[in-house]
Amino acid sequence: MSDLEAFRKETRAWLEANCPPEMREPVRDDEDIYWGGRNATFKNDAQKQWFETCVAKGYTVPAWPKEYGGAGLSAPEAKVLREEMGRMGARPPLSSFGIWMLGPALLHFGTEGQKQRFLNEIARGEIRWCQGYSEPGSGSDLVSLQTYGEDKGDYWIVNGQKVWTSYADQADWIFCLVRTDKTNKYQGITFMLFDMASEGVSTKPIKLISGNSPFCETFMEDVKVPKSYGEDIPAYVGQVNRGWDVAKYLLGHEREMISGAGGGDRTAAIGAAMKRHAAKTGDEIDPVLRAELAMFDVDALAYSCMGEKFLDEIKVGKAHPAQPNMMKYVGTELNKRRHELMMSAGGSRSLEWESEDTGGGKPSRNWLRTKANSIEGGTSEVMLNVISKRILELPGS
Repeated sequence: MSDLEAFRKETRAWLEANCPPEMREPVRDDEDIYWGGRNATFKNDAQKQWFETCVAKGYTVPAWPKEYGGAGLSAPEAKVLREEMGRMGARPPLSSFGIWMLGPALLHFGTEGQKQRFLNEIARGEIRWCQGYSEPGSGSDLVSLQTYGEDKGDYWIVNGQKVWTSYADQADWIFCLVRTDKTNKYQGITFMLFDMASEGVSTKPIKLISGNSPFCETFMEDVKVPKSYGEDIPAYVGQVNRGWDVAKYLLGHEREMISGAGGGDRTAAIGAAMKRHAAKTGDEIDPVLRAELAMFDVDALAYSCMGEKFLDEIKVGKAHPAQPNMMKYVGTELNKRRHELMMSAGGSRSLEWESEDTGGGKPSRNWLRTKANSIEGGTSEVMLNVISKRILELPGS
């Protein structure tokens, strides 16, 4: 038995012994997802047990080094863990923008002091982060941002506004792009880290068409941001005025995160919706719908294979820097197709909004929510432009 086969066997046994049955059920509502943070509460004992067990094992961030709260798994081992968790339907023990976005940036650009403090806090679910990128006048043209930090020696005074800040009203800290030099468009931005409880920071939820409010406007009025939080813990990542380098690196991970919805769950949710439809209506399942589901399944599987190929290319240093744009575009379009099929499978019952029935209006709300997938993290149009120029090398207009 190879080392990887032995690890798979051990991992499967560990998951079977430690993942509570409740944590193997599909996510039904926001409370089924644990985000951590200083104000976090657990929905039930099973969620708490699963989280604490994974923290002790390093499995909230399995591929991170052990000194930063991870398990130190190799890339192949981390892949095996993902596959085994997917096989049994295990929920992630912790969801976090710190894990998906800030963590990789700190691992690449951060000081040892920043890594020791912030990465361990993220891994233990002690801190919840939000992302301060987009502004009312700076979306796809992010580098035109106007939030400004005035240098006051040992600190900055930050004024400005961010928009579409996911879960800003629930976050503890923010990683924020702030202009610190008005004379240089690209080399005048600093990637700052500061507490959302700082005086002068306020948020206002933005209600979406789905009825939910995951996004917020974030306002900064004379916010005092110290330049350091202790020895070797600067309040900025990378260099002052070179935050755009960090921002671009992080955007790649953000797009990979958003694209992840494309290949996951392939047909399970759609199949369940079709079974509910057939059981409650007594109707035969439409053969055209079956064919559309089969086509989606093939495309979703191909997408997953493409993702594995990209990961292998990253490991050997042959990845194209625009590959996350491809993943983001295809993944978001696939996710929209998935929810269109779920709506079709459920028939008129999918239009329910406040039902007490299983799923209680979720299909319609989730379907509406997917419309934002092709906007957030860079619009599909922007992604296609990047792909055409940087990968296909097509001439510009």
